[in-house]
Amino acid sequence: MAQIKVFYEPEMELLTVFWQLPRKDQICSELGNGIILIKDSLSGEPIGMELLSYRPGDARLQRLSDNVDR
Repeated sequence: MAQIKVFYEPEMELLTVFWQLPRKDQICSELGNGIILIKDSLSGEPIGMELLSYRPGDARLQRLSDNVDR
């Protein structure tokens, strides 16, 4: 079973989720709506994501989940 690491910084309203280990050479791309995709800079493989202006109950998590399930 895969392990994920979740970091929540309420003062900054920032939620970060990694499904692989963070990299020194990771790169980020904004997907829109305050969603940042974190990728390995060498392979381009997604390793995590950040949600800007996150608050508990944020509907963006449900929309992301719906898109992954398709």
